[in-house]
This record gives sequence, structure tokens and C-alpha cells, in this order.
Amino acid sequence: MCYEASQLAEKIYREAIRIGASDADIQRLKLKWESLKEVHKNYYHSTGFSHEQFAVFTHDEKLNLELCNWGLIPSWVKTELKAEEIRNKTINARGETIFEKPSFKISALKNRCILPLNGFYEHHHRNGKTYPYFIEKKDKKRLLIGGITNSWINEQTGEIINTFSIVTTKGNSALAKIHNNPKLNEPRMPLILDEINCKQWLSGNKNEATQLIKTNHKIELNTHTVRRLKGRDYLGNIKSAQDEYSHPELLHPPSLFD
Repeated sequence: MCYEASQLAEKIYREAIRIGASDADIQRLKLKWESLKEVHKNYYHSTGFSHEQFAVFTHDEKLNLELCNWGLIPSWVKTELKAEEIRNKTINARGETIFEKPSFKISALKNRCILPLNGFYEHHHRNGKTYPYFIEKKDKKRLLIGGITNSWINEQTGEIINTFSIVTTKGNSALAKIHNNPKLNEPRMPLILDEINCKQWLSGNKNEATQLIKTNHKIELNTHTVRRLKGRDYLGNIKSAQDEYSHPELLHPPSLFD
């Protein structure tokens, strides 16, 4: 799964080059980013349950850059109470079923997005405890993550809230060593798109998008353990939250009783 992530504000608009944007698109998105970055902050560590705003690329006749709150709220939700309840369950969207689930199917058909992330976090389970890992591209470029969006109207206030979910797939070999949640049948990971497939994800039809919902075995990732991401040892949303940290319990191989 992917409930915690990092997105730094530095020149996010330039990721549009990797998606295949024209020079005119880049200049337009640069101007858009000048206003968005006043709201967006650096997320060295953010949890989806805080529903903070991340920058995402969308496509509606042309490539756009928007800020969306993490945790998708479907259009059919009527009340603030229901919206708060459901957005905690829609941080991720399982790729294999996004065209079937009521919360996701309309967004999957019409409102796909790309989320540029500096990295994400997953937890390894051992002896009843969890140990966080930070995961990033080996070349340090941002990961291009497939997602879905929706604009929800709060009927009580008239406010429009843009929201998103991260699409997930079965984990690759790197994630299989980390993501061993005993409550799940298999390791999971975000849908990591290759640059060549980004346009197809954003503007392709259902069949074209479905072809891309698969494990990325080609992506080269760096992974390392970090300090705990909650409780008294949590460092907060600061750069050192991503620093490598060795947990003594993980330095010893598991026994038959682990």
C-alpha cells in the first residue's frame, strides 16, 4: 500500500517535460505553479490520513497542474461527515478493481492523474512490530505515480474540494522484501509509470489504461530504513525524516520463531 509519501515543491512543473509536454505547455504550467507553490509546502513525510494537498498532473483537453487533497471523495457523497469517513478509506485505490468499485469507477474512467513523488514509505513487519522504509528512484528523479482524482462539492458550504487516490498494484521484488503486512495476501506498491506511458495513462481509454495497471519490474529503486514515523521518536516533516537509520532488531536474521 502507500499511506505515506514525500513531495518537495522545487520546480514540480518541470516534471511535465517527462510526460511529453511542449515548450508552450511548460511555460503555461510554470506560471500556474507560481501561484500553487504559495500553498504547497515541502512534504518530506506526509501521511494520507492528514489529507494534505499534493500537486498532480491532470489532462482535460490539455495538460494541467492542480493541488488535490489526498483521500478521494466521490461525487455522490452528500455530507461532510460521510466525506471525512470515506476519504480515510480511499487513500489508495486497488488497481485491479478501480473500474468496478463505486468509489473509484467514474474517476478511473474520466479523471486519471499523475502524482510526482520524491519517494514513499512502506512498513516491514517483524515480531509484532513495524519498521519504516523510505523508497525512492535510484537516480533520484521523482517517481511518476498513477492516480485518480475527483472534485467534490460540499453541499453545506458550496466549497469545491479536489481530491485524489494513489492507484496500487502487486509489489515488485524490492517491495516484496519490505511490504509483508500479515493482513494482506501479497505485497503492494504504487502504480509507478514509465515516462513513455504517461500520456496513455492520462488520456487513454479504459482498455489503454488497464494495460498499464501492472507491476513495474523495470524501475530501479533505493530502499533504506528510517526512524519511526509516529510516536515520541517521530522527527516530524523535516528532511532528516528520510535519513537512513538502522534498527538493531533488523540486523539479526529472523529465527524460526520470528
